[in-house]
Amino acid sequence: MTESHALTDVDTDTTTEAPEKAASEAAALPWADVQPEYFQMLRLAPLQTDRATGGRPLRFVQFGRAERNGKEQSLLRMNIQLPGQKVRREQNILDVWVDHKTRRVKIGAEAGLLIEPWNRGIGRFLIAQGVHWVQKKWAGYFIDEFALASKDALNEDTRLRRDHFLRTQGFEVVYADAQHMKGTVKGVQVAELKSSWNAEKVQILEVLDTANMLQQAEQNLLEHEVKARQQQEVVTKFKREDSGLRFTISCLVAFAVFQAGLLIWIATHR
Repeated sequence: MTESHALTDVDTDTTTEAPEKAASEAAALPWADVQPEYFQMLRLAPLQTDRATGGRPLRFVQFGRAERNGKEQSLLRMNIQLPGQKVRREQNILDVWVDHKTRRVKIGAEAGLLIEPWNRGIGRFLIAQGVHWVQKKWAGYFIDEFALASKDALNEDTRLRRDHFLRTQGFEVVYADAQHMKGTVKGVQVAELKSSWNAEKVQILEVLDTANMLQQAEQNLLEHEVKARQQQEVVTKFKREDSGLRFTISCLVAFAVFQAGLLIWIATHR
C-alpha cells in the first residue's frame, strides 16, 4: 500500500517485544482518551481506476483534529471518518507527539499509518498537517531514525509507493541490503520536512464552500427537475399524437377492408 505502513518505527515481524513496549509507552502517555474536536470536510477528487485499488470515485470524508499542550509534551490527534462506513480502531488515525524535554517528535504509531481508502492522498494529507503543526512552534526539534516494516518490501510496487510517499514529505529512505528488505528512515530536523500535499486529490472544504456546493447542487437538481418535466410533457404529447395516428390508421384499414369486401361482393353478384 502507498500509505499503510509509511511510518513504522519498529519492524513488528522481527521484534517480539514490540507489543509490550508499545503498551507500556501508551500507558505512560497522557491524553489517551482525547477525541477530535474540530472538524472539516475533505473532497477526494475522482481519479482513474487503479489496477491495485480499483475504482476511485468522488468522495467526501470528515477530517477531525484535537490538540493538547503541556510543559513536557504536546499532542496533535487527527482522524478521518467515512460516511456510512466503519473502519478498525487503528485505521485513519495519526498522532503527532512532541517531547519538549528531549526535543524529539514522533509521528504515527508502531503499527504504521493505516488508511482506508488508500491511494487517495489521505496519508500524505495527514502527514502534511502534522508537519505543519510541528513546524509552527518546534521547527528545531528532531525526528529520530526509525526502521520500516520489511513486509512492505515483499511487493515491489508497494515498496516503491511507500518510499515515494516518504521522500515526497522530505524523509530520506536508505537500505542496508540489496534486496531492499531492511529499510530505514534517517533522522531529520522538523524544519527540513515538507508540509505540502496534492491539493488536486484532497481538498479542504470550508463551511461557506460546503454551503455553496449544497446550494449549487440544489439549484442543479431543480433545473434537472424542470427539464425532466418538460421532456415528460413532450413525451406525453407524442404519446397522444401516436394514439391519434394509430386510431386513424385503424379506421383507414377498416375502411379499406370494407371497400375490398364490397367490391368482391359486387363482382360475384353480377
